[in-house]
Amino acid sequence: MERCLKDVQQMAFVRIQSRLRQSLLLLNPFLTDRSPILRLQQLQQQQQLNFTKSNFATVRAIFTSSSAMVKAIRVHEHGGPEVLKWEDVDIGDPKDGEIRVRNKAIGLNFIDVYFRKGVYKAAAMPFTPGMEAVGVVTAVGPGLTGRQVGDVVAYAGNPMGAYSEEQILPAEKVVPVPSSIDPTVAASAMLKGMTAQYLVRRCFKVERGHTVLVHAAAGGVGSLLCQWANALGAIVIGTVSTKEKAMQAKEDGCHHVIISKEESFVERVAEITSDQGVEVVYDSVGKDTFEGSLACLKTRGLMVSFGQSSGAPDPIPISALAVKSLFLTRPSLMQYTGTRDEILEAAGEVFGNISAGILRVRVNHKYPLSQAAQAHLDLESRKTTGSVVLIPDGVEL
Repeated sequence: MERCLKDVQQMAFVRIQSRLRQSLLLLNPFLTDRSPILRLQQLQQQQQLNFTKSNFATVRAIFTSSSAMVKAIRVHEHGGPEVLKWEDVDIGDPKDGEIRVRNKAIGLNFIDVYFRKGVYKAAAMPFTPGMEAVGVVTAVGPGLTGRQVGDVVAYAGNPMGAYSEEQILPAEKVVPVPSSIDPTVAASAMLKGMTAQYLVRRCFKVERGHTVLVHAAAGGVGSLLCQWANALGAIVIGTVSTKEKAMQAKEDGCHHVIISKEESFVERVAEITSDQGVEVVYDSVGKDTFEGSLACLKTRGLMVSFGQSSGAPDPIPISALAVKSLFLTRPSLMQYTGTRDEILEAAGEVFGNISAGILRVRVNHKYPLSQAAQAHLDLESRKTTGSVVLIPDGVEL
């Protein structure tokens, strides 16, 4: 490649030199190849030469960028945080309908842990985890319109692969990030924010007067759920594991906070609601809370099981729902953002509520991308609150 660039560069400089001599001969036919070139004419031509050199630097950067290896986290086998390996990968160039993005901030989510452990199966091994990021477009595929180099974009969901310095993405999956929103905030808010959006706006439409129960209320999604449900006029009950997290949940709009390690959330919900129960439970914990969550529902209430941080819930007979004619759903963001219009609507609501001050995204923890294993360990140990982001090594925000 270097030899090719040098040959092209030499040909271009020869062509410019030839044109320079021709123009000088036209100005003064008595000048020859060996005649001194006037200083004024040299200055007039210098900008063209500098411009050409700059273009060659750009071309060289493009060639280098498209062929250079990038660093990424790779998983070769399922297991604990130690299986997250920091490696060189070649992601190639964008094809039709694709863009190449240099990531600025990457969101960490519990779904990344599920894929790492093998609870959810990746399409192939090894794989790069991560389903949420914000970055700058560095290249666009052939004939692509609507996106250009330099755009700041965000995405959440498929395709997986955000734990990388750069990645290739379908252009239809990304959304523009408003300049008023910091990249770390946007990276924290895409997957978690759009999850909160479909949970309170579409899966169950929260309205004024409803009472809702949110487990893990101080977590990334839980924090946004509490704020959003409060803004919609609901009475929000949240469960947390520590007093410190209880303080945050209160700040995020919980009217009642239950420290689950100190008291029974089932008994407290019954007390708070005068044994009436709640209209909806948002449960991302799973095994440890599932049956208790069902007990907290009022007649014809809805159980929304959207995660399993404590493990998969034990099976229950469907007849268990008949006692109060309960509804049960296990939703996923992917089925609520299956079209371009759905992605734009969800992201638009999230960014709009952030800009309006309705949602406050708590980016409480930042880790270098190369230390993703430590971030996973802290997340699983419940040492984190709010959102966690991974910053590609060397990126300054």
